[in-house]
Amino acid sequence: MIAIIAAALFTPLERIEQPLLLVEDGVILEVSSRANREIPGNCRLIDCADGVLAPGFIDLHIHGGGGHDVMESEPEALPRVERLLARYGVTTYFPTTVTAPVDQASAALERLATAIDSAEKRQFSDLRARPAGIHLEGPFISHCRRGVHPAEDLLPPTVAMFDRFWQAARGQIRAMTIAPELPDALEVITEAARRGVLVSIGHSDADLDASRAAVTAGARHATNTFNAMRPLGHRDPGILGEVLVDSRISADIIADGIHVDPIIVKLFLQSKGPDNSVLITDATAATGMPDGRYRLGSLEVDVQDGKCLREGKLAGSVLTMDRAVRNVMRFAGWDLQHALSLATVNPARVAKLADAGRITAGAPADLVVLSPSGEVRNTIIGGRGYLTAQA
Repeated sequence: MIAIIAAALFTPLERIEQPLLLVEDGVILEVSSRANREIPGNCRLIDCADGVLAPGFIDLHIHGGGGHDVMESEPEALPRVERLLARYGVTTYFPTTVTAPVDQASAALERLATAIDSAEKRQFSDLRARPAGIHLEGPFISHCRRGVHPAEDLLPPTVAMFDRFWQAARGQIRAMTIAPELPDALEVITEAARRGVLVSIGHSDADLDASRAAVTAGARHATNTFNAMRPLGHRDPGILGEVLVDSRISADIIADGIHVDPIIVKLFLQSKGPDNSVLITDATAATGMPDGRYRLGSLEVDVQDGKCLREGKLAGSVLTMDRAVRNVMRFAGWDLQHALSLATVNPARVAKLADAGRITAGAPADLVVLSPSGEVRNTIIGGRGYLTAQA
């Protein structure tokens, strides 16, 4: 049994001072305070000093990191992405595809499904984030709001094509971005939602009526809010009008200060509130790497001064989740505890990830140790990680 102590713990819904966390076989046994509970004598003690314990971060939208893309066929590519994620506090993630030819996309989905199946049996001596499901971003998106997704590979949404991807992924598609204004999109939204997929509207030029129809059909989230969307107009509110005011849907945002201005991050948080806001990174292979040229799916992107560009268009980011949390604190004036919810309990609830995103008895011991200002000091995945290696 391992006993972990720190200065504070955020569940994140509750704050516990001088916490005592007991972990055994990768599972949290007990969450208490040293004011009410003595440290058992038979435990291996890990003292985080003035650190803050929080749930491991969850990233629902990430394309790569550490020089590698999640769609690569190289066997070591995904492990390298996962090690980088762990370094920045992410313990659970959704590898996210980019629009590609059908055969190429299907092959990537098969590889990712195998990685997800393998992760369930993985021994965590090698500290790596767990893939918990696939995010299918494209090909069912708008031509005029496609961003850098290849125009020649976009497809009209059909249930038959969605099912082809579903079969390739062996049912591991847990999120899908779709433009609701496309012909037959509502039928695909209904079917995907029936299968338990988090249907997210995005990369879209939808008007308000089409966006509302998508929510009625089963869409429950929005992708990359403000980016690759019809702009908000005071007489033509469009998709953003629906995303910002409808409490039935959650929404995510790339809080890097590049994709959206800091004041727009603050506006987004005020509109969606503390429960329906989610942080994502949209990170690419360039994350954690020096400036240069990197892959994004089958594309090449150039990175300079923190911007990922392809032919002058933003193409993902180099954002890490810990920095996104700190940016919320800086941009919107939120404290650490409330900012953490956007990277932990909220994405877990939105994606229906059981026992993730909270520190509670019976949950996997997926934790991040932060400084009081939110810098990552250590990460624990399945009860193992930097801390236990150092103990």
